[in-house]
Amino acid sequence: MKSIIIAMITILIIGGVFIYSSRQGEKIILNNDIKVNSDSTIISEDVIRTSASSSNVSVVDGFQIIELQVKGGYSPRKSVAQAGIPTIIRFNTSSTFDCSLSVRIPSINFNKILPQTGSTDVDIKTPSVGLFRGSCGMGMYPFEVDFQ
Repeated sequence: MKSIIIAMITILIIGGVFIYSSRQGEKIILNNDIKVNSDSTIISEDVIRTSASSSNVSVVDGFQIIELQVKGGYSPRKSVAQAGIPTIIRFNTSSTFDCSLSVRIPSINFNKILPQTGSTDVDIKTPSVGLFRGSCGMGMYPFEVDFQ
């Protein structure tokens, strides 16, 4: 009898955690799924992600700098930047000890192990319109820049 009560309590706790976490996910999806501009234009989720991911791009002294945080992958995973401007991708690490330290960018034949803490700039010259992709050395953590 005692083991049945313990099993029921365990199931209730696990079920409660599952329901709570799934509802939290729903709130996030609902809040970001559809947005409306002040002129009542509906903005899709893709546009919102694109706009949000552009906050890591800046232009300093004629160079476009795309900053990626490196830890358990690359953040943001997708960035949007302007084509035709000399561009640097800046990889920022802070006590990073996973495979994202090994960066691979096949289109420019770039392979490098980043320091566990610090910044590493990679000059990718002047990119043209299109997707620029890279990943960790194992290919588990991809990132891309959409040059427009």
